[in-house]
Amino acid sequence: MTRLAPKPSSPCTKLCILDERLGLCEGCGRTRDEIALWGSMPEAQRRAIMATLPDRMRAALRQRVTP
Repeated sequence: MTRLAPKPSSPCTKLCILDERLGLCEGCGRTRDEIALWGSMPEAQRRAIMATLPDRMRAALRQRVTP
C-alpha cells in the first residue's frame, strides 16, 4: 500500500489578489516569492511564515487605512 504524502499546510484563502504597493496577497498575507516557493519549502519554514501572517496582515491593514 502506497502512502500519499500529506498536503502541505497553507494559509491560502482563495482570495488571490496581490497588493502591488505592499507586495502582499490580500487573502493570506504572503509575498509573491513566498507563494511561488511554497510547495518546495520544508514544512517547518511554511509554519514559521504562517506564524508571522496575522501580524503582517494587521500591519498591512493599518498601511491601507493610513494614506
